[in-house]
Amino acid sequence: MRLIPFAALLTAGFLSACAAFQSPPVSNTTVPEPRTPVDLDRYLGAWYEQARFDHSFERGCSDVSAEYALRDDGKISVLNSCVKDGKPKVTEGVATLADPGDSTKLKVSFFGPFKGDYWILDHAEDYAWSIVGEPSGRYLWILTRDKVISPETFDALAARAQGMGYSLEGLIRVDQSGPVRE
Repeated sequence: MRLIPFAALLTAGFLSACAAFQSPPVSNTTVPEPRTPVDLDRYLGAWYEQARFDHSFERGCSDVSAEYALRDDGKISVLNSCVKDGKPKVTEGVATLADPGDSTKLKVSFFGPFKGDYWILDHAEDYAWSIVGEPSGRYLWILTRDKVISPETFDALAARAQGMGYSLEGLIRVDQSGPVRE
């Protein structure tokens, strides 16, 4: 009988500790909502991160890329790569649709049962670029199929994100000057 109250207390303490480490939402004026439907078959493949908001799991990373592939069980494998402190770093995850009827909102897990929102907010008609975030506005990624893009293309994508209510203050431009990894 003492185990249940202790377990509840332990769980509450754990959740409180997790909440304490979360940063407040980035100053976006509205909750971002996906603008266009997504054909996941066309979204799969390699993406290069051009910009992001700062967060601990990518801090210090350059040459950031992600590879999405359909698994036999219908889920999506996620392989994130970067260079940190001069060494390659790879993280594997799994994505699922948050709602089977909505291909723009995914749940991604890199650590067991813990899942985070991954919303494909906007993308090019030819899937050359994508803007990804989540409901709080705390996270933002600007992704492209090309490792290196022109300053004009970057500025246009940043302006699209700003048009969705994101503040560009704190947006980190990702160094993509290293070699393409196979």
